[in-house]
Amino acid sequence: MFSVTRSVSRHLRHTAVIRAGDVAGVGVGVGGGIWVQFVEQIILRYKAAATSSPSATPVAARLAHRGALSLVRAAPRLASPGHAHPPRNPRAPTSSSRMAFQYPHVYRDDAVVDDYHGIKIPDPYSWLEDPDSEKTQAFVNAQNQLTMPYLERCEVRNLFKERMTELYDYPKYSCPFKRGSRYFHFYNTGLQNQSVMYVQESLEAEPTVFLDPNTFSDDGTVALRGYAFSEDGEYLAYGTSDSGSDWVEMRFLRVEGAVPLDDRLHHVKFSCMSWTHDGKGLFYNSYPEQEGKSDGTETSTNLNQKLYYHVLGTPQAQDCLCAEFLEQPKWMSGAEVSDDGRYVLLSIREGCDPVNRLWYCDLQSTPQGITGLLPWVKLIDNFDAEYEYVTNEDTVFTFKTNLEAPRYRLINIDFSFLFVCFLHDVKNVLKMYQLSSGEELRTFPLDVGSVHSPMGAIIYHCDLTKDPLQPHVFREVTVKGFDPSEYQTTQIFYPSKDGTEVPMFVVHKKGLQLDGSHPAFLYGYGGFNISITPSYSVSRLIFVRHLGGVLAVANIRGGGEYGETWHKAEYLVKEGYTSSSKLTINGGSNGGLLVAACVNQRPDLFGCAVAQVGVMDMLKFHKFTIGHAWTTDFGCSEIKEQFDWLIKYSPLHNIRVPDGEGAQYPSVLLLTGDHDDRVVPLHSLKYLATLQHVVGHSPHQTNPLFIHVDTKSGHGAGKPTSKVIQEVADTYAFIARCLNLSWIK
Repeated sequence: MFSVTRSVSRHLRHTAVIRAGDVAGVGVGVGGGIWVQFVEQIILRYKAAATSSPSATPVAARLAHRGALSLVRAAPRLASPGHAHPPRNPRAPTSSSRMAFQYPHVYRDDAVVDDYHGIKIPDPYSWLEDPDSEKTQAFVNAQNQLTMPYLERCEVRNLFKERMTELYDYPKYSCPFKRGSRYFHFYNTGLQNQSVMYVQESLEAEPTVFLDPNTFSDDGTVALRGYAFSEDGEYLAYGTSDSGSDWVEMRFLRVEGAVPLDDRLHHVKFSCMSWTHDGKGLFYNSYPEQEGKSDGTETSTNLNQKLYYHVLGTPQAQDCLCAEFLEQPKWMSGAEVSDDGRYVLLSIREGCDPVNRLWYCDLQSTPQGITGLLPWVKLIDNFDAEYEYVTNEDTVFTFKTNLEAPRYRLINIDFSFLFVCFLHDVKNVLKMYQLSSGEELRTFPLDVGSVHSPMGAIIYHCDLTKDPLQPHVFREVTVKGFDPSEYQTTQIFYPSKDGTEVPMFVVHKKGLQLDGSHPAFLYGYGGFNISITPSYSVSRLIFVRHLGGVLAVANIRGGGEYGETWHKAEYLVKEGYTSSSKLTINGGSNGGLLVAACVNQRPDLFGCAVAQVGVMDMLKFHKFTIGHAWTTDFGCSEIKEQFDWLIKYSPLHNIRVPDGEGAQYPSVLLLTGDHDDRVVPLHSLKYLATLQHVVGHSPHQTNPLFIHVDTKSGHGAGKPTSKVIQEVADTYAFIARCLNLSWIK
């Protein structure tokens, strides 16, 4: 039986965000110019389709990951082309009577000036980098008191929340997986804050609750963060995370009877979990104790991660140090025990590039057991390519690698069956091969979608012992109030500036007239070698159904859809933009950076901007928590050449009052969480303070410049369902008010 494909999680990416059922944050490490060019191309295509073929489908598709970038196009009838202001809400005061917002007075320390290679850069809001100071907390409170009443007055807010709650209330199942003699899966009845792990003695047996993360806290803000069963399936190690922080506490259960054990592991972050096959213990990563707190609200840099081995039933203080990198404090590692239990493979990374060193240790060379630093053999001791362990037979290993293969390949194949999930034009294709010969045995007939494990809408089962091999539907989830037959999903290709064909998924209601009267939500990522593949999103469905929208997912260069070659490609920036009042730009994490960069470069191009947990200070990001890992994508201001390009688009350092009569910034809403220790809140706080000071005092700036800092909330991972629903309701209410979108029943 097959159910899931092996993957290695790259914890160090600040783009890797998981949000309950609806979102996950991703981003892009470049400025906004390419998106301006991209927006123009999409709108031109949209207009061309409207005039040439009413049946043609322009922009749209689902959003699997809230993050990178999305753009909303409003009905042209709301404002004339070229108008620099967002559409007016007929229920709001007219521009002649409306006063500019009265923003809180914020202290500026003009004496703080940093020197970068002889260039003086003021940093008057550096005091906001201290999350515990009374001044910072007063700033956050004052801003929230300004933002929340505005959101509460948005008429669409309650309607969107009610409909989101209704459509989100459907059963969610993960793919079953076998550990030892038992089967496990995750299940959410609909609106539970966290999904529950169930156990079955067989696939036909009645499932029972095994581990319920909803019992970790009353409000659902303590979440399950990673888990690993021992080889025999008799023990479980699992992590818990509080308020969305990346810090994890590891706990243990005896599977028979789900009996909690006394073992606790602390200071765990970006960790592997890999049991030795004797079931005695597991490998994990932790950081040294640091001064001050480690609860997700701190900003101190994460350095000197180490690999340990924990023996079950012993205190953490007795754990064996197995690997450390004293001369390379930024290196991070992850251990994986081979399928036959004989070897431990150590993957070492220094940043977010898809490259790693690969060391291994033959456990038979340690007859006394694991007692200290392991005798590692440095199989690959450079960062020239990526090597991901697939399986092995004795000393013959199978790896997935991008060595001289930007779209990846498998090397050293010598064994029985292998299932390979390919990405073909951004659609997953599942094939089965005979490893001894490399012969392709079968391509499985799957609909457009993503082959993965978490919470699938359709789960297939295939018995590999029977001939012919035929997958059948094991479980299919239906969503009440949603009829898929009413919607149309297609994939189109459009040429970029240099002629490269860029794929895009499109979703809208069937029979939609392409007359330019519909809002469109355009989503893209294009960074960190991450592929954006199709998946279901309740909030985007509501946008299509109740706001009359068209959804699009454009797989722009920088993602993993066409390999590392696209990630390295140079983006061409094109001049010439369309009407500002028709666009809302939205993104999170790296996408928040992209939103702010686009708004800074062309504030007249957008009517509204919503930036979530964004990287805003490109000169100092590497100094906080895990930001140093992103220098492989962004560069580092401590290097003169890289400073020269970072200063050109760093959102914090490129805020200016727009030129032109009546010109202003679009309506801006920044969203962040007080426990975000991936992209720390100071990025959004400093950007907002600067934006209000520089732009907010302009007599032409009548659009709001707001921020909302959520409590007990992090970068997105483990966010409870209740918070997910409220956040998207706030986001779309803000968008609807800015674009004057009416609710369609």
